[in-house]
Amino acid sequence: MALIKLNNQSLTAVSALPAGLDTGKVLQVVQGITTTLVESTSNTLVDTTLSASITPLSSSSKILIQVSHPNSDKRNGNGYMQMNLVRDSTVIYTPTPQHFFTNSSVTLSAGIAFSYLDSPSSSSSVTYKTMFRNGNGSDGRIRVQNNGNASTIILMEIAG
Repeated sequence: MALIKLNNQSLTAVSALPAGLDTGKVLQVVQGITTTLVESTSNTLVDTTLSASITPLSSSSKILIQVSHPNSDKRNGNGYMQMNLVRDSTVIYTPTPQHFFTNSSVTLSAGIAFSYLDSPSSSSSVTYKTMFRNGNGSDGRIRVQNNGNASTIILMEIAG
């Protein structure tokens, strides 16, 4: 079998994409999903258990993150859920809080979905996850993935 060469280099010596390669193309897609019920009664960030990891092919790539938490609820008091998107251990995006207005005997449900375009400047594995907190601290409780509903995160590497 003949040895295939690119720009007069063996394939093992190629460390970057060829010059002139179009940017903006989707290079890979990764999905994470969870149905694990998570509850919080505090103002401290709690891991939702929703995460996915991607290893960019190039440090100039961007990662388009799409998150969907379709069924969250708040019980016992007025308040809001603050969701955060985290890259490895750093909060990189905080969408507008999800507000819940209720009284002590009513549970209100709502979903939260958002997209974010990140530039991790890395070709090493990167993990994205969501975390949330109860914005009113101990006033009631907030849950995500209640009733067995799935939350999803989709990561798309876009050529830079």
